[in-house]
Amino acid sequence: MTWMIYGASGYTGRLVADLAIDRGERPVLAGRDPAKVAAVATPRGLPHRTFDLADPAAVDAGLRGVDVVAHCAGPFSATSAAMVDGCLRAGAHYLDITGEIDVFEAVFARHDEARSAGSVLLPGAGFDVVPTDCLAAMVAAELPTATHLDLAFQASGGISGGTLKSALEGAAVGGRARIGGEVREVPLGWRRREVPFPSGPRRVTSLPWGDVSTAYRSTGIGNITTFAHLPGLDRAGRRSSRLSQTLMRTHLVQRLGKAAIGAAVRGPGHIARSRSWVEVYAEATDDTGRSVSAALIGPDTYDLTADSVLRAVSALHAEPPLPGAHTPSTAFGADFVRRLHGIRIIEPARR
Repeated sequence: MTWMIYGASGYTGRLVADLAIDRGERPVLAGRDPAKVAAVATPRGLPHRTFDLADPAAVDAGLRGVDVVAHCAGPFSATSAAMVDGCLRAGAHYLDITGEIDVFEAVFARHDEARSAGSVLLPGAGFDVVPTDCLAAMVAAELPTATHLDLAFQASGGISGGTLKSALEGAAVGGRARIGGEVREVPLGWRRREVPFPSGPRRVTSLPWGDVSTAYRSTGIGNITTFAHLPGLDRAGRRSSRLSQTLMRTHLVQRLGKAAIGAAVRGPGHIARSRSWVEVYAEATDDTGRSVSAALIGPDTYDLTADSVLRAVSALHAEPPLPGAHTPSTAFGADFVRRLHGIRIIEPARR
């Protein structure tokens, strides 16, 4: 199998490349900037290619002979569609590490194209959304009558520039939730609740997370809210949310914000990541009030993402699902998350 990391000069792309080397893999490293890609590939002794996603002919040449693409070049709202196009033309499998609801929806809309091309499309093969998606599938299987699903996380550690740029775009959209089977706009912070994380109860606030899209396809549950325990998020009021959303939608704020992030943010180092962790909680409820919940504890979100990408690439080679667009749990089963290093599951419990 020949596989590629596109966006290899980015923070997460380098983590995936280094972990691949540690596991005896030799991916092709790729990206848009020849100097940046070579600076990553040459000292690692890996083959590399450069091509711009804006040029379909260059994409086709760059993907020639490639079986799987791990797409790590965000923001995915700007890069995903062109890479999916290329993978479908090449008959290659595609996975990415997006957390953007609209990107998930756009990729899932291409299910029939992917099936015809013989390709698997797997958006969200990293922290967002592998742990949450697999937990959602676990609790839904335990409560087939579930009508509502709450998913929450809290994490320590730093954040990369690419993640911050995606978050800046997300702030312009505002809150999103799945209501009655449809993705709806809601105020940021429209719901708050207490969650019994493994480390103890925490107050969490709703925010637009990728599972608003993916968990519906994994579970069929029509009402889904995603939450996080993040500093300052609990102070987001409906009025302040509307004002900040209006401001974030302006082209100037987006351009200046992304430029500042690119200049100042480099992502957490190895020591910081080794001290970081993430906790995820899932709760399914039905109309009679019955509920099933589960939780997990995992390593730093970036280390988890690199591990997940490597295991997803291997699974696409060894045990590929039927062609089409998938979530992690529909592709490999809810137990896929158990394969990841450092994951501890608190098994589903009924109430």
